[in-house]
Amino acid sequence: MHKIMIIEDDPTIRDELALLLDNEGYCSVAVTDFADIAEQAAQIAPDLILLDIGLPGQDGFILCAGLRKAVRAPVIFVTSRDSGQDEVRGLSLGGDDYITKPYSVPVLLARIKAVLRRTGDTPEPDTLQAAGLILRLTQGTASVGGKTVDLTRNELKILACLMEHQGCIVSRADLIDALWDSQIYIDDNTLSVNITRLRGKLGELGLPDYIKTRRGMGYQL
Repeated sequence: MHKIMIIEDDPTIRDELALLLDNEGYCSVAVTDFADIAEQAAQIAPDLILLDIGLPGQDGFILCAGLRKAVRAPVIFVTSRDSGQDEVRGLSLGGDDYITKPYSVPVLLARIKAVLRRTGDTPEPDTLQAAGLILRLTQGTASVGGKTVDLTRNELKILACLMEHQGCIVSRADLIDALWDSQIYIDDNTLSVNITRLRGKLGELGLPDYIKTRRGMGYQL
């Protein structure tokens, strides 16, 4: 049974989400104390986190970054803030999906299932190497020489897909399939955000041009 952590300050929405998830066969854990949420997440060890942005005394965007350090669970933002800028920011900070309120219950459940499905794939080989870069999948890190950067789950999957097809062009559609299993759940803009974020981290390793864009075709190492 998948354990889902709910971080929502509105008690009505929180209780509705918990009841919905329990009825769908999940184990819901709703946060009611909004101090030390990252520490609570580490103790709960959820399989997925539903995170609101407007929380008492703190910003959900900043909290997402803290949760990423505390647990490996994917994060879905569930919020009333519906601007494209907020969505891009949420995904840039490590969110795996972004759903606006009021949400459709079937869509919310479909998004949850999609995220859990893609994060529960058969384990891949622990280490991949290509063009001087070492990718450690179970650790979620990329290394060159003595330098190492931490990757989010999405960055890890993108880089692994490209490294597994080194020298070949990987289309945007193929990357979307590798990340989200179905193009229903994601768009080109979200993929671009993840690629940009990944390139920034590779730049920290001295590999700013590691991922090449093949215009009209996709990406290539």
